[in-house]
Amino acid sequence: MRIVLVGSTGVIGSAVAAELVKRHDVVAVGRTSGSFQVDIAEPDSIDHLFDKVGAFDALVCTAGAVHYAPLKEFTNEQFEIGLRSKLMGQVNLVVRGLKHINDNGAFTLTSGLTNEDPIRQGSSAALVNGALDGFVRSAAIELERGVRINLVSPTLVQESVHLYGDFFPGTATMPVREVALGYVKSVEGGQTGRVYRMGWVRDAQSPQ
Repeated sequence: MRIVLVGSTGVIGSAVAAELVKRHDVVAVGRTSGSFQVDIAEPDSIDHLFDKVGAFDALVCTAGAVHYAPLKEFTNEQFEIGLRSKLMGQVNLVVRGLKHINDNGAFTLTSGLTNEDPIRQGSSAALVNGALDGFVRSAAIELERGVRINLVSPTLVQESVHLYGDFFPGTATMPVREVALGYVKSVEGGQTGRVYRMGWVRDAQSPQ
């Protein structure tokens, strides 16, 4: 399969690439690195990416920015970071990628646990993750030509504890190589409209 991996040099993206490249042709895409570059917050940049990449069998996105801050201090501009990047950036990768994905292809997007296991300063992340959940479930019943779509919702990965651990007190972590298996399941499996919760359980205070 020819797989477009957006966010290929990030912590999760690198682990996903390492697993998928064993069996597939992985097209590495980053904001400033990789074989191709894209700013997913800019729809024109996404169109330009697809024009250059051409047809593909699967697309995985592990990219997307959100802002963390106390709710009382949030500005519209700070909310817009997550809405334009992690939310609409991924939505546009799907909507604009439909013209380029092959029959029986698969889209795999990334959310997180904050919409169902909230954290302080995480209101924007929770907003975006919840919206992605709804989008994937709805899009799955409209996609044609056998195209599938799923969402991976990872817990805090061990390799990122030094960066984000203070935001997630008491949250169990998971090795990033295990989180990558959720993306493999989405790409190589047959399911659609699913949310793969990697390392945590719905309505639980701590991940599995």
